[in-house]
Amino acid sequence: MAMRIGIPAAAPTRTITAVTSMLWEDLVNNPKKELGAGDFINRKKIQCAEKMIRGAFVELYRGLGLLKTYSSLNMVAFTKILKKFDKVSNQQASASYLKVVKRSHFISSDKVVRLMDDVESIFTKHFANNDRKKAMKFLKPQQQKESHMVTFFVGLLTGCFVSLFSLYAILAHLAGIFKPNSERSYVETVYPVFSVFTLLSFHLFMYGCNLFMWKGTRINYNFIFEFQPSTALKYRDAFLICTTFMTSVVAAMVIHLLLRASGFSPNHVDAIPGILLLIFIFVLICPFDIFYRPTRYCFIRIIRNIVCSPFYKVLMVDFFMADQLTSQIPLLRHMGSATCYFLAGSFKTHRYETCKSGRLYRELAYVISFLPYYWRAMQCARRWFDESDLNHLANMGKYVSAMVAAGARITYGRQENHLWFGIVLVTSVFSTVYQLYWDFVKDWGLLNSKSKNLWLRDNLILNNKSMYYMSIVLNIVLRVAWVETVMGFRFNMVESRMLDFLLASLEVIRRGHWNFYRLENEHLNNVGKFRAVKAVPLPFRETDSDG
Repeated sequence: MAMRIGIPAAAPTRTITAVTSMLWEDLVNNPKKELGAGDFINRKKIQCAEKMIRGAFVELYRGLGLLKTYSSLNMVAFTKILKKFDKVSNQQASASYLKVVKRSHFISSDKVVRLMDDVESIFTKHFANNDRKKAMKFLKPQQQKESHMVTFFVGLLTGCFVSLFSLYAILAHLAGIFKPNSERSYVETVYPVFSVFTLLSFHLFMYGCNLFMWKGTRINYNFIFEFQPSTALKYRDAFLICTTFMTSVVAAMVIHLLLRASGFSPNHVDAIPGILLLIFIFVLICPFDIFYRPTRYCFIRIIRNIVCSPFYKVLMVDFFMADQLTSQIPLLRHMGSATCYFLAGSFKTHRYETCKSGRLYRELAYVISFLPYYWRAMQCARRWFDESDLNHLANMGKYVSAMVAAGARITYGRQENHLWFGIVLVTSVFSTVYQLYWDFVKDWGLLNSKSKNLWLRDNLILNNKSMYYMSIVLNIVLRVAWVETVMGFRFNMVESRMLDFLLASLEVIRRGHWNFYRLENEHLNNVGKFRAVKAVPLPFRETDSDG
């Protein structure tokens, strides 16, 4: 029966084997280790084993449910085919065929149903204290119903954002904020914090677009990322968070300008961005079950895994988020700058040299530029250690080359001479070519000369093949945006800030664009590769990627 089921049987077998091996190793290595009255096995490992077995039972139950649904769908499809045949051929042959089909073992067998009942009984007894209602919450989690209220608030907040942004643009023009001879305090103190929220909101917007496209093309992102369908973020939720952030940020910007124009002390008014940053941090770590707590805690857990990359097994969602961070280096720089200003009290004294010309700041600029690439390289090293696949070392080389290129560009910005210009040119070109190759060949699975689709891959989700060629060109153009940093153009402070923000926004667009094709390739070719307990990939697409 396990061979017939195929889909769910592998996961529980491997889980039980892994748990048995883990506990036996603990018994052999620590036979006299006592943690309590008569306990010889590490309690932490027992809890881990229980969690793995519980997960395997849930996987088995859901797999059996999918197999049952698969049988029913095939029966319905066969019935419709026969009806269509009767209609076209003017015959009544469906009745005799259906009798044979209904007597077949595939349709008449009740083994799957009995297995599901057995799993329910065992799970209820051992993992839910004989509480069947509690057990079914694990085995059959209730799907969240689509709420029109979310759509309503997305529209409402979008309208508020557009109105407030228009008001801000008018007020900023009247106050001369963005003129070349404007006050330096706004650009140095206020801009970095507001830029952080804007880039973060823009990234959330692109992620919402990704969720919408993945759902529309039936890419099972919940399965790939191992998200719980009942709590996973949907595209409407992503848009709601994005519009909420942007409306709050623009409202704070308007209030800031109005208070400045009303004559309030800049020492107090310039603290508004810092207050907004503290509110965001409080909401992120808020322990109450509000504001998408499962998503917030999942985000914090993933960031922890990224920061401690060599010490955690790398899952798909971990390296996917780490790749997002490599596209948000400007955001991290602004966060470092804003933190320095507010902790050092520069927003009160307006002494900007503290966070600009100091030796610590110059070294911190290198650290911030290197960290996302370093984390990603450490993930590649950990995967090579776990899987002994040399491709991971080659992937690590890509991020090391990006670190070298980023460091060369920062140094060239401080020492503009022909030597460093040559170093920047060589390192940046090498890194860009390396990254483009990995984008197209490894991450997207394209540029296959033997594919039945010219220079693409055999399996494609989008029907319009020209989209893939356009995406290749767009990715190349956005990858070479670094050229602006070595062109030698001279800008005043405001123009330089605006240009930096534009380039950062283009990189966010490139990353959102990359996300879709990366997960498409994962869905078609590599699904299941990153799961903690490897399961056999589903041989069909889900009809509803929200769960």
